[in-house]
Amino acid sequence: MNYNLLLDLLKAEVVPTMGCTEPGAIALAAAYASEALGGSFDNIAIFVSSNVYKNGVAVGIPGTGETGLEIAAALGAIKGHPERQLSVLSEVTIEELSKGKSLLAEKAVTVRINDNKKSLWIEAYLRSGQEYSHVIIKDRHTNVVSIAKNGQFIFKQEDNGAQHEVNHRLLFQGDDVQIADIIATIEKMPWYEMEFLLDGVEMNYFAAEIGIAKKLGMGIGALFDRLVTEGVLSDDIVNYAKILTAAAADARMSGENVKIMSSAGSGNHGITVILPVYAVAKKLGVTKDKLARAIAISHAITIYIKIHTGNLSALCGCAVAAATGASAGITWLMNGNDRIIEDAMKNVIGNLTGMICDGGKVGCALKLSTAAAAAVESSLLAQHHIVVPESNGIIGATIEQTIKNLGQVSNPGMLHTDQIIMDVMVGKEKLRCT
Repeated sequence: MNYNLLLDLLKAEVVPTMGCTEPGAIALAAAYASEALGGSFDNIAIFVSSNVYKNGVAVGIPGTGETGLEIAAALGAIKGHPERQLSVLSEVTIEELSKGKSLLAEKAVTVRINDNKKSLWIEAYLRSGQEYSHVIIKDRHTNVVSIAKNGQFIFKQEDNGAQHEVNHRLLFQGDDVQIADIIATIEKMPWYEMEFLLDGVEMNYFAAEIGIAKKLGMGIGALFDRLVTEGVLSDDIVNYAKILTAAAADARMSGENVKIMSSAGSGNHGITVILPVYAVAKKLGVTKDKLARAIAISHAITIYIKIHTGNLSALCGCAVAAATGASAGITWLMNGNDRIIEDAMKNVIGNLTGMICDGGKVGCALKLSTAAAAAVESSLLAQHHIVVPESNGIIGATIEQTIKNLGQVSNPGMLHTDQIIMDVMVGKEKLRCT
């Protein structure tokens, strides 16, 4: 495997985000549409796929104390600066928030579900008098495929150039891609090429510290931390991983104004990919270069799994993808060979595959805590030669076949479940609004 292509993939998929990526992508679309109109607008209409709606409707918007996609769209249009990408909602001022709330009070902002669009789809329509703009983002949170003003394209991906942003993922597609090859390539990379991944450790660890100090969200990380201090829970690698991972999710999902290093298009994935690995590394006292390689393995395998399961689905990606990647990184960190690493991954998949995704919200911190614990425990089990056998459920003879089976469970297997989850959530929202 070409290590330069793998490095390019990591650089494309491991990026800072501000707040949940779905509201961030909606804000980004609105920012592009606002820029097309010179920053002047009086009406915003957003249309999204059901999965975008599901993942963003209940999460906190950074620096606002507000939740919801409407305020994200309003602030994106007000702030502009789409070059900030998924950090477009950083540093919201009091004046900007006041203007955004006024737009909502005037019912000048609408967000609707387009049932005909699947996976990740966002359309932003802004109007200023007789002028209007239209922006489409699809497949990836920052993949803008068209920008138009008054029906004339300012930018449009050519048909043969569509999906350009995700072409780097082709590295992980095909039946010949082996997990062992990915790990071997990372082992051979000059470590300084991966040093940038340590920025994610610093970023996500800081979010965890904030989550604990301020008791944000549901306060899960803060409570676990207190219980360790009180001696109710032991100060071990499993609980340390749970504390850091939950606390960072507490901060992110509550809308704290803190950046998160994402993975495979998700901030919560980034938290789960990085912090359990860091927790083990901190307890073991490993070197920076070894930590960087372990985190590279965690990111790369998470991306590999997401290619099979899809970016947005009814399965909790933090559980089935990020925790599996983290278990691989942790096992490598603890000197496990390829077989033990793959066994650890099978343990996570055999354990957590049933966890559903019912949208982004403060309760995600509890799921991330469970995922972090499973990542560490699955590694420890594998190191003692305990693995879910291939005769069980979706576990295959190889880890590659297991991941393919997981992909089948996700799509088409969970499509009806996803729709039911959406029906429940939309029904709740309608009751809330009546």
